[in-house]
Amino acid sequence: MSDLDRRTLLRGAAAAAGGVALGGPFLGFVNRDAASAHPKPPKAPLVDDIADLRDGKVRLHVPAGFRYRSFHDTESPITLDDGTALPGRHDGMGAFRDKSRDDIVLIRNHEVNNPGPAFGPRTPYDPMARGGTTTVHVSPHGEVRRAYTSVNGTMMNCSGGRMPWGSWVTCEETVNGPDVGPDFTNASNVPLTKPHGYVFEVPVRGEATGEPITAAGRFTHEAVAYDPHSGYLYLTEDSFEFPSGFFRYKPRRDPMRLGHLDNRGRLQMLAVRKRPNIHLEADQRRGATYDVKWVDIDDPSPTFPYTPGETAPTTNDDATIHVPKQGWEQGAAYFSRLEGAVYDDGVIYFTSTQGGGEAETELGPHATGGYGNGHGQIWAYYPKHEVLRAVYRSPGPDTLDFPDNVTTSPRGTLVVCEDNTNDNYLRGLGRDGELFDIALNRLTSSSGAPRTNDEFAGSTFSPDGETLFVNIQAGAGMTFAIWGDWRRIGV
Repeated sequence: MSDLDRRTLLRGAAAAAGGVALGGPFLGFVNRDAASAHPKPPKAPLVDDIADLRDGKVRLHVPAGFRYRSFHDTESPITLDDGTALPGRHDGMGAFRDKSRDDIVLIRNHEVNNPGPAFGPRTPYDPMARGGTTTVHVSPHGEVRRAYTSVNGTMMNCSGGRMPWGSWVTCEETVNGPDVGPDFTNASNVPLTKPHGYVFEVPVRGEATGEPITAAGRFTHEAVAYDPHSGYLYLTEDSFEFPSGFFRYKPRRDPMRLGHLDNRGRLQMLAVRKRPNIHLEADQRRGATYDVKWVDIDDPSPTFPYTPGETAPTTNDDATIHVPKQGWEQGAAYFSRLEGAVYDDGVIYFTSTQGGGEAETELGPHATGGYGNGHGQIWAYYPKHEVLRAVYRSPGPDTLDFPDNVTTSPRGTLVVCEDNTNDNYLRGLGRDGELFDIALNRLTSSSGAPRTNDEFAGSTFSPDGETLFVNIQAGAGMTFAIWGDWRRIGV
């Protein structure tokens, strides 16, 4: 696109309607001030007496007429079909069609940190890393058929993304390794045998290689979304103490033809034209729209010197910023804690968990509160036009608090998982720009203690759009299948 065409498009995007030039379902956001609006009454109020079909306990509040079933509740030990002792901390997840029957295949992350023996019987990437993915075959209403380890020996598998050629890409939200000093937990990394901070591909059918796509970067990955038109994977970074970046990776060969990702592509980072190092974590005006460019990351997969058996001299902070710093030096934009990402109808939507507050004055480390002091933003990136738009900012914690994983329904509604320390909701963000409730966490432990601050994660619809699967991400994690008349409630 020429600079003249780009300027014309941007002027159109900033106008009252703005959506004609860019398209996408969330046109209502540029016509109203989301920062000052309060949510309207729910399209379908949540009710408090619908029981989990697994055992009759109430674990969620959902709209009238909806049903749900939980499974793989790791508050009690669970052994999978291949002998895996199922880990907890269920996080990002993708749903795929099971071609052999009318069931669904879920590939699910387990965000487990700190060194320790890998779970599962497969050959692990790192035998002293405890994260990974499990694959679960379920009925449309959450009845488990079989389950097994699909990738192991990884760390902090947070979110990821569903690929249209039939794979889940799982992302490590860490840069731990034997070449890096301890992270925020102060646990020694000396027992680790491999560097971490990568993405791994997990096919629905066939076995995963268990090897990272190192060319897609070693940084605190969160999620990934694939644009089938440009061939780029768009990657979010969730760096708690420092600014986060928005990245893209272009494999050298087309994965739609190849059937998998190659490890020979180019990693780049988003910058805003003529606005070097712009603070996008700050409060954005209504429908703020930016013309962007992409800067190359020349050293996407660093390793650092170390002596086996000794604590590495490179600090975790220094390792964390090694990749994004290359982008900052070329003017890359600053975001706050980029988390969920999803592709829909030519647009990449992604969340900024603590964005939307006052601009930060220091790049870090922000060890206590994290980088960013808002309650959350939602962004839209238009790959065809290389344009970025702010489509939502939370006005406060009672409206939307710390948006995390995200997916879209077949009708274009954005389904957002909350991750805060109070009541956690699944929220819907409709085409009309209205935010509404889908479900509320009402978990208690076996001892009766409330677990309502356990976050939702991994929202994903079944291929037919009839069932929403979602996780509770906690030490005692579990997965839910939720179904009902989605059209009636605006989802």
